[in-house]
Amino acid sequence: MQMKINCIIGMLLLPAFSCKKPAVEILENNLTPTFTNYKIAKGQHYANNDSTVFLLTNYKQLRFFCKFDSSATYTTALKENQGDINKLYGFADNNSQHHDFSARFGWNWINNSLHLWAYIYNNGKRSYKDLGSVAIGTEINCTIVVLPTAYVFGVNGKQTLMPRNATTTTAVGYKLFPYFGGDETAPHDVTILVKEL
Repeated sequence: MQMKINCIIGMLLLPAFSCKKPAVEILENNLTPTFTNYKIAKGQHYANNDSTVFLLTNYKQLRFFCKFDSSATYTTALKENQGDINKLYGFADNNSQHHDFSARFGWNWINNSLHLWAYIYNNGKRSYKDLGSVAIGTEINCTIVVLPTAYVFGVNGKQTLMPRNATTTTAVGYKLFPYFGGDETAPHDVTILVKEL
């Protein structure tokens, strides 16, 4: 399995070194969607708008822009929870529950900066990787490309591979929306804008 992942990584990164193109070409389209405002109220985990309904998905690629405002800065009640990863946007996979198979972006406020994370489940096992810090108030270009044995997470053109153990050829599941926590609920109202492409 590790050899397969290494081969895929090698194939994906070869074009990046030879012609400075992204490892995976991001598909463009002519849609002009608008931002959806997700508001997570103080003391809540979930956004309180009608967009957080159960929506079936079948993705080869998820692409969206997001934007955070100053409400993304927070201090948790318990110091040890500051590093907990909040959830941004993504999908369940493999015709399964999201705590079995899924891929989504996470975020948190640590070390006085806003960090995005690759956050996945494979066979019920969670793993995550820090994708770096992003600026508050700017549009952030996010992608998850679904490959047979990997997810390619992209943030403003920078790409990171995470393993995928699902057996479906595409990510068949349901959409995952913004969620605050970890262990704690939102310490104040948190607003996140998402525009899916």
